[in-house]
Amino acid sequence: MNKDAVLAKFKAEKVIALIRADSSDGLLDCARALAAGGLTSIELTMTTPGAIAMIKQATAALPDFLFGLGTVLNAATAREGIAAGARFIVTPAFRPDVIAACRELNVPIFSGALTPTEIINTWDAGADAVKIFPAEFFGPAYIKSIRGPFPQVALVPTGGVNAENVGEFLKAGAFATAAGGSLVDAKSLKEKNWAVITARAKAFAAAVAAAK
Repeated sequence: MNKDAVLAKFKAEKVIALIRADSSDGLLDCARALAAGGLTSIELTMTTPGAIAMIKQATAALPDFLFGLGTVLNAATAREGIAAGARFIVTPAFRPDVIAACRELNVPIFSGALTPTEIINTWDAGADAVKIFPAEFFGPAYIKSIRGPFPQVALVPTGGVNAENVGEFLKAGAFATAAGGSLVDAKSLKEKNWAVITARAKAFAAAVAAAK
């Protein structure tokens, strides 16, 4: 799947699951549970032990699912993740070297930012989308405000996004969203309660459909 196809999938589904898995098996089962609910992308954070090895196994096992690597802080990690099969890279803050590496390898990069200056600097550096983090402190109103001066910037609020407010973020102008514990919580992952994760994915998918 090329870069344009990956970005088109994000634009259509609107929700990326943000997780920290304990094992590659758990990651695969979680992906299957999400897909059953209508969501087909996961950002696996680099705070997960063995994250890059997990990405490699997961991408090989489920080639139609989008696995990306998050909390990437340097270009070397980005390159290693992409070589392992990561379809997209996410940073928690503005990291110009990561943006440059992803552009060179033609892989989508969602770069973290919060203030207007950070947002436009990140966009001008070549990010495909700007991850607004932490979004929970400002909510959908902040996305709407930022869209005023920066209508060209693709915004992806992360932090505090749930099935109840995802529609408001999208109506405010978000390109897509990323959801963590409200979609895939640590308890459900640990207990392998895939039915709960599928139900939450369905709730998110329904809220996205209602917001369109």
